[in-house]
Amino acid sequence: MANFTTTDGTNLFYRDWGAGQPVVFSHGWPLSGEAWSAQMQFLAANGYRTIAHDRRGHGRSDQPSGGNTMDRYADDLGELIDKLDLKDIILVGHSTGGGEVVRYVGRHGASRVAGVVTVSAIPPLMLKTDANPDGVPAQAFDEIRQGLLAGRSDYYRALAEPFFGANRPGATVAQGIKDEFWLLSMQCGLKAAYECIDVFSATDHNADLRKIDVPMLIIHGAEDQIVPIGNSAEKTAKIVAGSVLKVYPGAPHGLPQTRTAEFNADLLAFAKGLKAGAPGQQAERTLAPTDA
Repeated sequence: MANFTTTDGTNLFYRDWGAGQPVVFSHGWPLSGEAWSAQMQFLAANGYRTIAHDRRGHGRSDQPSGGNTMDRYADDLGELIDKLDLKDIILVGHSTGGGEVVRYVGRHGASRVAGVVTVSAIPPLMLKTDANPDGVPAQAFDEIRQGLLAGRSDYYRALAEPFFGANRPGATVAQGIKDEFWLLSMQCGLKAAYECIDVFSATDHNADLRKIDVPMLIIHGAEDQIVPIGNSAEKTAKIVAGSVLKVYPGAPHGLPQTRTAEFNADLLAFAKGLKAGAPGQQAERTLAPTDA
């Protein structure tokens, strides 16, 4: 575990485990790189170098007043990649982190990137607009803002229910999973959490997606109540030529925690497929039996 300072003077915390081809993780809102611990441990044990930073304002990183934009998030990621001189990277992003890795490619290209995995991710655009009529209405994001300002601790405890699908009939979600979500969320500064709502709701990633020219695996839960699949993963798969979409039937937004073994196996299969030289075909063959 280490820290580095960005060009605008922000100190960012990151974890760096294992050795081998680098897998770089970007976390969702309002969590931290700690949310990727199970995936980092698993892939490190299988011969990969795993790296996850805490986004500015989140986790153990600094909480600067400014820089809470998708461009800055992607540039922070780029500066970490450059600092560590990483090459042949597999980028993995969950939710807002999915937007971050896509924006990284859009701004910095894919010369250092071997493949991209997005999970429950926000691209192409969450917000309902004239150009995106089936998006999420602005009122929904206003309610998140109101919830944070009224009392973020209670808000995060309530948010954990739909985040992990615990509010569905018959659902069994371990209390520890929800407790960890609350703990990591509370480590995010209120200003960063508040300003990031605009980032994950209103950032348009259509142009970024069209620049992705490396193998891409898109994973999404069919029962995601936070980022509806029809306005996100399904559209992304149509934009990125050759991408592979895997839908987890019944899975929620936080599927890396609720479907850990399955998700870890899919990450490993994708990574091995890249090394085999036929990532698209490898992923498609591996994932087809459980595709929705």
